[in-house]
Amino acid sequence: MSSSEQEELVGLLQRCVDGLLCLSESEVPFQVFIWELQSPITPDMVLQQTQHPSNCPVEVVDLDQFLEVADQEQDWHGIEEKEQVKRYQHLVEVIKNNLSDVQVYKIGKIKIDVYILGRIASGQIAGISTQVVET
Repeated sequence: MSSSEQEELVGLLQRCVDGLLCLSESEVPFQVFIWELQSPITPDMVLQQTQHPSNCPVEVVDLDQFLEVADQEQDWHGIEEKEQVKRYQHLVEVIKNNLSDVQVYKIGKIKIDVYILGRIASGQIAGISTQVVET
């Protein structure tokens, strides 16, 4: 993947998350990034790359599991909620179409840093991050 293709992917992901908030007890925006790494994606590597202590708890979950509440339309949803669901569905589609080996890394307890990571064609790691509160 060339640098222009990387920039295009970052722009695409940024448009997907612009104004979108992660649903939890606190609503935190998403941040898009590319890590210039070719190493395997492991919990230890994610802790090191995000500068968390090595003993910080890490939970690895599937993308669909992490976003199942956000990207599923409910009977009680109004127009605004339905639009947000469509945006989440589009985000999932973009992630799955552009990243391989996608996993979600949840780091910490209660106030949890979340990293949705995958590999791009060049082998580097790309994704989005946010924060959730789980009490």
